[in-house]
Amino acid sequence: MPRSLAPILCPFLGLVLTAQPTPYQKAPKAIQAVLDAPGTPSLIDSPKGDRFLLAEFERHPSIADLAQPMARLAGLRFNPTSRGPHSPQRLKGLAIQGLTGTAKPVALPAGVSLGQPRWSPDGTRFVMMSATPKATELWVGEASTGKLRRIEGVRLNAILGNPLDWMPDGSLLCKTVPAAQGSVPKAPEVPLGPRIQETEGKAAPAPTYQDLLQNAQDEVRFEFLAQSQLVRVDLATGALKPFGKPGLYGNVQPSPDGKLLLVPRIQRPFSFLVPVSHFPVREEVWDRSGAMVHLASDQPLAEDIPLEGVRKGPRHLHWRPTEPATLAWTEALDGGDPKRKAEFRDHVLVQAAPFKAAATELIRLKDRMQDLDWSESGDLAVVQEYDRDRKWTRTWLVNPAKPGAARLAFDLSSNDRYRNPGSFVSRLLPNGQTALLQQGGGLFLVGRGATPEGDRPFLDRLDPATLKTERRFRCGEGLFESPAFLLPDGRFITRRESPAEAPNYVLHGAEAKAETRALTAFKDPLPELRKIQKKLVKYTRPDGVALSFTMYLPPDYKAGERRPAVVWAYPMEFTDASTAGQVSGSASRFTTIGGMSHLFFLLQGYVVLDGATMPVVGDPKTVNDTFLDQVVASAKAAIDKADELGVIDPKRVGVGGHSYGAFMTANLLAHSTLFKAGIARSGAYNRTLTPFGFQSERRTLWEAPDMYLKVSPFMSANHFNAPILLIHGEADNNQGTFPIQSERLYAALKGNGQTARYVTLPLESHGYSARESIEHTLWEMIHWFDKHLK
Repeated sequence: MPRSLAPILCPFLGLVLTAQPTPYQKAPKAIQAVLDAPGTPSLIDSPKGDRFLLAEFERHPSIADLAQPMARLAGLRFNPTSRGPHSPQRLKGLAIQGLTGTAKPVALPAGVSLGQPRWSPDGTRFVMMSATPKATELWVGEASTGKLRRIEGVRLNAILGNPLDWMPDGSLLCKTVPAAQGSVPKAPEVPLGPRIQETEGKAAPAPTYQDLLQNAQDEVRFEFLAQSQLVRVDLATGALKPFGKPGLYGNVQPSPDGKLLLVPRIQRPFSFLVPVSHFPVREEVWDRSGAMVHLASDQPLAEDIPLEGVRKGPRHLHWRPTEPATLAWTEALDGGDPKRKAEFRDHVLVQAAPFKAAATELIRLKDRMQDLDWSESGDLAVVQEYDRDRKWTRTWLVNPAKPGAARLAFDLSSNDRYRNPGSFVSRLLPNGQTALLQQGGGLFLVGRGATPEGDRPFLDRLDPATLKTERRFRCGEGLFESPAFLLPDGRFITRRESPAEAPNYVLHGAEAKAETRALTAFKDPLPELRKIQKKLVKYTRPDGVALSFTMYLPPDYKAGERRPAVVWAYPMEFTDASTAGQVSGSASRFTTIGGMSHLFFLLQGYVVLDGATMPVVGDPKTVNDTFLDQVVASAKAAIDKADELGVIDPKRVGVGGHSYGAFMTANLLAHSTLFKAGIARSGAYNRTLTPFGFQSERRTLWEAPDMYLKVSPFMSANHFNAPILLIHGEADNNQGTFPIQSERLYAALKGNGQTARYVTLPLESHGYSARESIEHTLWEMIHWFDKHLK
């Protein structure tokens, strides 16, 4: 360095060398105490119904956990070293408890991160995957003793889905890392050539998928890492029996009799445009030696699936759970294209081994098949279809012995919360298959039980002969109690809570009005939160659409005070005003706060209008033409109602939302003067970057350019009416919400002299999970509204 420049440059060089990134900020101590509090353990019931596991999971991993290796290939994210999920779920505590007696803690091994337990079909054992820095291991627990042990020699490969499935004899079918695979192929230091893609004039619109393969080296790496070897594991002895050759296997399904396997094998050519779910796949049926005995399906690369459409050919292949070896699947009759006119769109087919006879049709559907389940008696199939034009759902009951003679059980709008019949209850069968639970021939449904006064969960029994339902249980008033498990003898377990009562599990008798008995006695970990007041508030938009929010008042609130307020919302589309105005949620729940929740504003003295409904009502084809008018009208109605109640200062109201709620927030700041500031997390703000549709929008950018530009807050960056805080995970993999969305909006706001702050969170995806990220997010949110509202 020339002597004359040294005095000038050296101070600046020192600044560069010593510069440090902004550290993570801590949330206020009151919030830290809430984040530290334990949550309610999950209850995992044994298939026999004689005992259950109580599992408590780590709520907030550290940023160091997120910093573990991550591969982003073929639309997947995984740890390339362990061949398991990136940042997997981790058990914090585990206990076993019978229907009588107290919980017995299970000693968790030191230094081992165990995941979600899964019961064996006979209820004698449970298995878990564990994540280590180098492998995903298999652990088994004995139900009688709670003792855990690792199965030696098993290194699981969970990249292409669940690596574990039960065989009818109680052994475990596993996908494992091939023993002699060698080292991961290294990328060449010098590029070997350009990346070339070409279209031959055939339309292939696609959503904005993320984490796709980028080049030939990605293809090689994906093919190497996702390869697995199938192995049968005897859990009693630990004996391992490999079969077949290593390959790219999806979710392998043993047949109910255990003699055959349905083996999906991913094939080349791969794609740079779509994720692995669209890659070529052969659905092969193997015998237990690993020999193919039948080719069920051979699907080519599917880069041309229409928007909101489905793949051509067989899809959702699976075994009928109560037949020895009968395959069932769905096929499109309209080429998979929802815009093509067709009398029928789907049909369901079945074919029994040895697959010599032609497949038979179980049912033909006018709309798209949405769900298919089988009863444990084997004499019923429950088929649900969805009409996307009307947003309508129909549920059919079919006797497989009488194909074509389907009976309509439910017929209603998919948005109709008040008439929603609930979801069918299933159970794990002794053969390892899952089927709909039956008692006395009846099927069971569990639902949220939405009412104009809030949710009141229920348990119903459906008589397949009459198609009539009988109510077995309904949550009482003033509390929130939801069915959790139905036991084989007709008794059932609920999760009960109220504004003053911590959640606990309760055993109910099989007969109506039978006595109940508490199974757990978890205490309130945060009594100070009981001072928070909440109330369901209903009101009406000027156009007559009914609206609602849950009003939360802070612990130190005094009657007559007008406090600064936070409106937190997420817009939803509806085809009619009657369902748009239906109430969801309940004010009778036990108040808990966690993660990056906006309810933490309560501990800082704000009133929170939570879940303020923002319905966008209209024809599904054109509903977004009035998006702006409707969300502005809904927001004004919410503020007016809270002002009328005398609890907020209408001149000091902030608005916030996450994902599509962030899109809403930016538009409210750009197209109204209702709010003093806004917080938008992980949103999309320039709809030209999602040109083939967004949310439920069916038109492309080229079909409705004016609407795309009108609803893009990026296009209004020159006249935002209030400051905005933008927060985005740097590793966001949600369709449409690339981090560049926030980056470009911030640049546009800055260039136009608007007030904005832009925060990116390293290693975080669409939702934020690390404790450091959560505390920093809360710190940013609180300081932003304190600055602009208080």
